[in-house]
Amino acid sequence: MADPNDDSKFLFLENDFRNSGVAQADWAAKKMVWVPSEREGFDAASIKEEKGDQLVLELSNGQKVTVNKDDIQKMNPPKFSKVEDMAALTFLNEASVLHNLRERYFSSLIYTYSGLFCVVVNPYKMLPIYSEKIIEMYKGKKRHEVPPHIYSITDNAYRNMMQDREDQSILCT
Repeated sequence: MADPNDDSKFLFLENDFRNSGVAQADWAAKKMVWVPSEREGFDAASIKEEKGDQLVLELSNGQKVTVNKDDIQKMNPPKFSKVEDMAALTFLNEASVLHNLRERYFSSLIYTYSGLFCVVVNPYKMLPIYSEKIIEMYKGKKRHEVPPHIYSITDNAYRNMMQDREDQSILCT
Protein backbone atom coordinates (compact mmCIF):
# COMPACT_ATOMS: atom_id res chain seq x y z
CA MET A 1 0.00 0.00 0.00
CA ALA A 2 1.27 3.46 -0.90
CA ASP A 3 2.33 5.82 1.86
CA PRO A 4 -0.35 8.58 2.09
CA ASN A 5 2.43 11.06 2.97
CA ASP A 6 4.40 10.15 -0.15
CA ASP A 7 4.93 13.34 -2.18
CA SER A 8 5.92 11.35 -5.26
CA LYS A 9 2.24 10.75 -6.11
CA PHE A 10 2.23 14.38 -7.29
CA LEU A 11 5.10 13.66 -9.70
CA PHE A 12 5.01 10.03 -10.85
CA LEU A 13 2.34 8.20 -12.84
CA GLU A 14 0.80 5.11 -11.31
CA ASN A 15 0.43 2.01 -13.45
CA ASP A 16 -3.23 1.36 -13.97
CA PHE A 17 -5.73 -0.47 -16.16
CA ARG A 18 -5.24 1.98 -19.06
CA ASN A 19 -1.81 0.50 -19.76
CA SER A 20 -3.09 -3.06 -19.94
CA GLY A 21 -3.54 -5.07 -23.12
CA VAL A 22 -7.25 -5.32 -22.33
CA ALA A 23 -7.63 -1.53 -22.36
CA GLN A 24 -5.71 -1.27 -25.63
CA ALA A 25 -7.86 -3.96 -27.30
CA ASP A 26 -11.08 -2.35 -26.03
CA TRP A 27 -10.00 1.04 -27.42
CA ALA A 28 -9.18 -0.45 -30.84
CA ALA A 29 -12.45 -2.38 -31.06
CA LYS A 30 -14.54 0.71 -30.27
CA LYS A 31 -12.79 2.95 -32.84
CA MET A 32 -12.60 5.84 -30.38
CA VAL A 33 -12.49 9.47 -31.56
CA TRP A 34 -12.99 12.99 -30.18
CA VAL A 35 -16.05 14.97 -31.19
CA PRO A 36 -16.58 18.70 -30.44
CA SER A 37 -18.74 19.48 -27.40
CA GLU A 38 -20.00 22.88 -26.29
CA ARG A 39 -19.88 21.85 -22.63
CA GLU A 40 -16.59 19.90 -22.41
CA GLY A 41 -14.70 21.11 -25.48
CA PHE A 42 -14.49 17.53 -26.76
CA ASP A 43 -16.28 14.30 -25.88
CA ALA A 44 -15.10 10.76 -26.42
CA ALA A 45 -17.17 8.79 -28.91
CA SER A 46 -17.00 5.51 -30.77
CA ILE A 47 -17.62 5.15 -34.50
CA LYS A 48 -20.69 2.99 -35.08
CA GLU A 49 -21.27 3.53 -38.79
CA GLU A 50 -19.74 5.31 -41.78
CA LYS A 51 -21.98 6.82 -44.48
CA GLY A 52 -19.74 8.56 -47.01
CA ASP A 53 -18.49 11.75 -45.33
CA GLN A 54 -20.86 11.24 -42.39
CA LEU A 55 -20.16 9.19 -39.26
CA VAL A 56 -22.66 7.85 -36.76
CA LEU A 57 -21.02 8.12 -33.33
CA GLU A 58 -22.05 6.87 -29.93
CA LEU A 59 -21.14 9.21 -27.07
CA SER A 60 -20.16 7.89 -23.65
CA ASN A 61 -23.70 8.64 -22.37
CA GLY A 62 -25.15 6.31 -25.06
CA GLN A 63 -26.51 9.11 -27.24
CA LYS A 64 -25.97 8.70 -30.99
CA VAL A 65 -24.98 11.64 -33.15
CA THR A 66 -24.15 12.07 -36.83
CA VAL A 67 -21.18 14.27 -37.71
CA ASN A 68 -19.00 15.06 -40.70
CA LYS A 69 -15.69 13.15 -40.84
CA ASP A 70 -13.87 16.50 -40.85
CA ASP A 71 -15.32 17.38 -37.44
CA ILE A 72 -13.73 14.53 -35.48
CA GLN A 73 -10.20 14.23 -34.13
CA LYS A 74 -8.41 10.94 -33.66
CA MET A 75 -8.00 9.63 -30.13
CA ASN A 76 -4.74 8.21 -28.80
CA PRO A 77 -4.58 4.68 -27.40
CA PRO A 78 -4.97 4.37 -23.60
CA LYS A 79 -1.23 3.76 -23.16
CA PHE A 80 -0.76 7.49 -23.84
CA SER A 81 -3.06 8.51 -20.99
CA LYS A 82 -1.37 11.16 -18.83
CA VAL A 83 1.77 11.02 -20.98
CA GLU A 84 4.62 13.14 -19.58
CA ASP A 85 5.68 14.53 -22.98
CA MET A 86 2.85 15.25 -25.37
CA ALA A 87 5.30 15.21 -28.29
CA ALA A 88 5.09 11.40 -27.92
CA LEU A 89 1.36 11.31 -28.74
CA THR A 90 0.48 9.34 -31.86
CA PHE A 91 -2.23 11.90 -32.67
CA LEU A 92 -1.13 15.39 -31.68
CA ASN A 93 -4.33 17.39 -31.98
CA GLU A 94 -6.22 19.92 -29.88
CA ALA A 95 -8.55 17.37 -28.31
CA SER A 96 -5.73 15.01 -27.33
CA VAL A 97 -3.61 17.79 -25.84
CA LEU A 98 -6.51 19.18 -23.80
CA HIS A 99 -7.50 15.68 -22.67
CA ASN A 100 -3.95 14.88 -21.55
CA LEU A 101 -3.62 18.15 -19.63
CA ARG A 102 -7.03 17.61 -18.01
CA GLU A 103 -6.21 14.02 -16.98
CA ARG A 104 -2.86 15.04 -15.51
CA TYR A 105 -4.40 18.04 -13.73
CA PHE A 106 -7.11 15.94 -12.07
CA SER A 107 -4.36 13.54 -10.92
CA SER A 108 -2.43 16.49 -9.41
CA LEU A 109 0.30 16.04 -12.05
CA ILE A 110 0.48 19.73 -12.93
CA TYR A 111 3.73 19.63 -14.97
CA THR A 112 3.77 18.24 -18.51
CA TYR A 113 6.21 18.55 -21.37
CA SER A 114 5.31 19.40 -24.92
CA GLY A 115 8.55 18.87 -26.77
CA LEU A 116 11.00 21.49 -25.50
CA PHE A 117 8.33 23.28 -23.47
CA CYS A 118 7.18 22.64 -19.92
CA VAL A 119 3.42 23.21 -19.56
CA VAL A 120 2.10 23.96 -16.08
CA VAL A 121 -1.55 24.00 -15.07
CA ASN A 122 -2.15 26.05 -11.93
CA PRO A 123 -3.62 23.69 -9.28
CA TYR A 124 -4.94 26.60 -7.19
CA LYS A 125 -3.72 24.77 -4.09
CA MET A 126 -0.41 24.02 -2.44
CA LEU A 127 1.22 20.76 -3.51
CA PRO A 128 4.15 19.23 -1.62
CA ILE A 129 6.44 19.29 -4.66
CA TYR A 130 8.72 22.20 -3.77
CA SER A 131 10.77 20.80 -0.88
CA GLU A 132 14.53 20.28 -0.47
CA LYS A 133 13.90 16.55 -0.93
CA ILE A 134 12.32 17.19 -4.35
CA ILE A 135 15.11 19.61 -5.34
CA GLU A 136 17.68 16.90 -4.56
CA MET A 137 15.73 14.41 -6.67
CA TYR A 138 16.23 16.63 -9.74
CA LYS A 139 19.87 17.64 -9.22
CA GLY A 140 22.15 16.36 -11.95
CA LYS A 141 19.37 14.42 -13.72
CA LYS A 142 18.59 14.61 -17.41
CA ARG A 143 15.07 15.67 -18.30
CA HIS A 144 13.94 12.17 -19.35
CA GLU A 145 15.20 10.61 -16.08
CA VAL A 146 12.68 12.37 -13.83
CA PRO A 147 9.04 13.47 -14.10
CA PRO A 148 8.26 16.90 -15.59
CA HIS A 149 8.94 19.74 -13.14
CA ILE A 150 10.26 23.29 -13.16
CA TYR A 151 13.21 21.99 -11.12
CA SER A 152 14.27 19.86 -14.08
CA ILE A 153 14.20 22.89 -16.37
CA THR A 154 16.18 25.06 -13.96
CA ASP A 155 18.74 22.39 -13.07
CA ASN A 156 19.42 21.63 -16.73
CA ALA A 157 19.75 25.34 -17.54
CA TYR A 158 22.16 25.80 -14.64
CA ARG A 159 24.28 22.77 -15.64
CA ASN A 160 24.37 23.94 -19.28
CA MET A 161 25.43 27.39 -18.15
CA MET A 162 28.26 25.98 -16.04
CA GLN A 163 29.38 23.42 -18.64
CA ASP A 164 29.14 25.54 -21.80
CA ARG A 165 29.95 28.88 -20.16
CA GLU A 166 27.02 30.40 -22.06
CA ASP A 167 24.05 32.36 -20.82
CA GLN A 168 20.78 30.45 -20.50
CA SER A 169 17.24 31.73 -20.52
CA ILE A 170 13.93 30.35 -19.34
CA LEU A 171 10.75 31.79 -20.82
CA CYS A 172 7.65 31.74 -18.64
CA THR A 173 4.45 32.88 -20.32
